[in-house]
Amino acid sequence: MICKHCQTVIADNALICFRCGRATTEPRVKPPSEGSIFEHRRRSPWPIVIVIVIVAIAAAAWFLLSTPV
Repeated sequence: MICKHCQTVIADNALICFRCGRATTEPRVKPPSEGSIFEHRRRSPWPIVIVIVIVAIAAAAWFLLSTPV
């Protein structure tokens, strides 16, 4: 196979050209149109808040029900 960018003879199954370093085929997956692929989406704090509220209600109920009258 011949590299379409620098005309170097390369292996038939090569993914990049060893001389110019460019890809020999089109990428299978398109990169995102905006933003970085390395950015992590921030999680919503609501699940943690809900768990804390449920635990606080359970602790208060346990405390109120376990105290002698």
